[in-house]
Amino acid sequence: MLAGVSSPYILPIFLLILSNLFMTFAWYGHLRYASAPLWIVVFAAWGIAFFEYWLAVPANRIGHQVYSAAALKTMQEVITLLIFAGFSVWWLKEPLTLNHALGFGFIALGAFFVFYGPIGR
Repeated sequence: MLAGVSSPYILPIFLLILSNLFMTFAWYGHLRYASAPLWIVVFAAWGIAFFEYWLAVPANRIGHQVYSAAALKTMQEVITLLIFAGFSVWWLKEPLTLNHALGFGFIALGAFFVFYGPIGR
């Protein structure tokens, strides 16, 4: 493995990024193929999600050595939004608007408070 990537601080982030790439394609990739039969789409998504789980579950197990469950979930949500934003523009050809940026910004602000710790200490 690359130096430093095996750290329980870094490896979960790397695995969550890869996991979210799979998850985003599993959940939203089929939207580009609206004419595909739903049963095929569901099985294809399930097959893709299988690999997503093989990345997400170890990411959370390794990450929980040094991060709280709330911190891991927050990381996952921020990573999901960043990957989805790129996916939305690149794969679905849907533009991001100022409203999207503001909404994502508020979520990022919430993430800051999760990692910042208790206020008033």
